[in-house]
Amino acid sequence: QVQLVESGGGSVQAGGSLRLSCLASGYTYSSNCMGWFRQAPGKGREAVAAISLGDSRTIYTNSVKGRFTVSRDSARTTLYLQMNSLKPEDSAMYYCAASPSYACSEDWVRSSFYSDWGRGTQVTVSS
Repeated sequence: QVQLVESGGGSVQAGGSLRLSCLASGYTYSSNCMGWFRQAPGKGREAVAAISLGDSRTIYTNSVKGRFTVSRDSARTTLYLQMNSLKPEDSAMYYCAASPSYACSEDWVRSSFYSDWGRGTQVTVSS
């Protein structure tokens, strides 16, 4: 089982930036997909971005394209989410997740696609 621990959340003003990190420990798959989700109070969990660790292909939900960048370190132990030009609607608890799937298929937006989750880090963007 993979253990995932997020960090880097905080409070910023609109237009600001934050960089989230997700440290993975325990068993790591030889190739897989890792993703970032977010959940605002009273709303469902939303897929934000994902990266295929085999070929570093990245995918984003439309609302964050051009503002967020997902990446990982060469050792495949840390996942990042660089968030720029933050908006109040980006406020949410952000979670990282790991899937044993070979790559990020079109199912990357589904929570059930992932087998391991972190506990989340809070992002608050004020106007």
